[in-house]
Amino acid sequence: MKRRNFIYNSSILAAGTGFLHLPSFSANRANEKIILAIVGCNSRGAEHARMIPTIPNAEIGYICDVDELVLQKTIAQIEKLTGKKPKGYKDVRKLLEEKDLDAIIIATPDHWHAPAALMALKAGKHVYIEKPCSHNPAEGEMLVLAAEKYKKFVQVGSQRRSFPAVMDAIKRLHEGVIGDVYYAKGWYARRRASIGEAKIISPPATLDYELWQGPAPRKPYRSNLIHYNWHWFWHWGTGEALNNGTHEFDVMRWGLNVKAPIQVVSAGSTLQYSDSWETPDTQTITHLFPGNKMISWEGHSTSDFKNEGSGRGVVFYGSKGNMIIPGGDDYKIVDIKNKLIEEVKSKLGEVDATNPIGMGASLDRTHLVNFMDTLRGNAKLTAPISEGHLSNLLPQLGNIALRTGKTLKTDPLTGRIDDKEAMKLWSRAYEKGWEMKL
Repeated sequence: MKRRNFIYNSSILAAGTGFLHLPSFSANRANEKIILAIVGCNSRGAEHARMIPTIPNAEIGYICDVDELVLQKTIAQIEKLTGKKPKGYKDVRKLLEEKDLDAIIIATPDHWHAPAALMALKAGKHVYIEKPCSHNPAEGEMLVLAAEKYKKFVQVGSQRRSFPAVMDAIKRLHEGVIGDVYYAKGWYARRRASIGEAKIISPPATLDYELWQGPAPRKPYRSNLIHYNWHWFWHWGTGEALNNGTHEFDVMRWGLNVKAPIQVVSAGSTLQYSDSWETPDTQTITHLFPGNKMISWEGHSTSDFKNEGSGRGVVFYGSKGNMIIPGGDDYKIVDIKNKLIEEVKSKLGEVDATNPIGMGASLDRTHLVNFMDTLRGNAKLTAPISEGHLSNLLPQLGNIALRTGKTLKTDPLTGRIDDKEAMKLWSRAYEKGWEMKL
């Protein structure tokens, strides 16, 4: 364990380098075509299927989904856009046997994210993994180590790391534009409907529910689970804190220039609906970091109320003023008397910040382009797994604090918890034969 922690700490201390010691995809061949596979094609995966054909020298060669209807629909969509029909797979393990496949894009349910990424790394593929990068902290740790071991790039879908105006905003924060930054507050608000009470029924004939469950211990199919409401069950999902709050936590941690916290508290519950929703529909999470820096986040899954004119966003508090980043690629700066000093608008257009599919192709494709440019040796990852894990760890620790009802004391390098009971939620049980092994 000492050696494991040394390797892990060395990796997170190198966060932001994009693992410079890794070989590039193809040295001195900047325009070489990259063959991609999309794994999980509903919602976010479908958006990737629309974006990738707009990127030069990127080809969707393969599609993978456990629902036959979704699989065929996506194949037809890509063929219509590109004139070329990708090959379809139901089982990601079979997909990864393809020799010409360079990288996979993972947009599955959360419980599949890290296991699919680890399989891909072992198979010699690069990985773009949508947030959250893991279902639990142990999986995130393992992916940091796996990227190092298998010498492959892993880009986490924290898209704001590639948004031009947000990158500029964080750079200016670090340069002292609002003085010493000590606190960041984030929020996400989107009114969601009740999911009702679950009924145990047979899965649709087109869905391979066995494969959908994959690494998760088996449970019977229920009426209000697929294709979206799995987010609100701990067995498969991670709640709003990781479904959407992940983005704000990442920007806040990035802006404050901190790693892991020393203390975590959280409160929340399902306050509005009396249904089978398990994760909180209303939640607050607060982290204290070394150097007297603090982060807090509010999640409202039952309200469309907008702070600073947006359903999501971040405010940084500094000794000379505040900076507001309201969800997209814009920001503004106010002085200590709340007088507007400067407002920067995105050059890539306006967005619907709480759209569940994403920020839109003009912004989100910047992150995919960064990933592909890195594979070709022309860039550094803006959101390598070493950074992505640390940012995902913040809401994961918040959920552990909530579920245990405890104030957590944590290691400021690794985030590990000084509490045996709480550490039981650091990892999860797996279905026999699906265990994650480095």
